[in-house]
This record gives sequence, C-alpha cells and structure tokens, in this order.
Amino acid sequence: MPEENASAQDTDHVAARLVACLPGLARALDRQVAQDYAHPKPPEAQLALLRHVEDNDGTTVRAAAEALLMKPNNVSALVTQLTEQGLLERRRDTADKRVAHLHLTVFARQRLAEVERLMSAHLGSALRALTDGEKDALGAALGALTALERHARPRR
Repeated sequence: MPEENASAQDTDHVAARLVACLPGLARALDRQVAQDYAHPKPPEAQLALLRHVEDNDGTTVRAAAEALLMKPNNVSALVTQLTEQGLLERRRDTADKRVAHLHLTVFARQRLAEVERLMSAHLGSALRALTDGEKDALGAALGALTALERHARPRR
C-alpha cells in the first residue's frame, strides 16, 4: 500500500509541475516570437487552426473544432477573421452547399512557416542552454508527452 501512495504522490507532483511549467513555456515562446516577428503575431487559437488546416487540407469547420477541442461557432469566427486577412480560403462542398472546406493560402503558408521558424529558433536556443542530460531527458520524454496529450483529451 505505501508504494501505491508514493506512486500517487509522484503522479500528483508531476501533474502539478506540468500544469505550472507548460503554460509558462508557451507564454515565453509567444512573447519572444511576438518581439521578433515582423508582423502582428496571430493569437494562438488562429495559429492552431492554421496548423490544423495545413495538416488536414480541406477540413471543415466542424472537424477542425472537434480536433482543436473548440466550439464550432468559435472556429467559424476564427475562419472569418483568417479569411478576411487572406490566410484561409473557404471552398463550398460540391455535394452539400452548406459545408465549406478550408484551405491555406500561399500567404498563410509563408506566414505560418515564418512563425514556426521563429518558435523553433527560440526553443532551440533554450535547449542549447541545457545540459546534455537535460536534453536527453526531454528527448526521451517526447513520446510520453505525446501520449499524455492524447490521454488528456476528453473521451467521446
């Protein structure tokens, strides 16, 4: 029984540290990119939608909302904003005119690539400041973090 209790305490400690650490890491990257990006940096929700459309060309608002864990009306509002900015295209479904498929514009691909390069450069710089052991630990944890993200998603 003491082993289970210790394991539960370890799990609670790891959970608390991740809850504290991950948002801070995201904010730090966001601020650094905003300083170096030559254009107004899109909010994270817009970037998430752009990334999703890049990976799932032709997705619908409903499918994107489900994948991003957002409400369809919020994704629809983001689509409107991004369309007005020339970053997304809506194309009507040929079979069902009520459905629109989302596609990145060339302009969006360029902007998204620029943001991703900046984020990678800043994170790479921070990683280079770590010890080899810390980098190895992070590398070894990538699979576990991916699995954790999958398990943290709400069940359907």
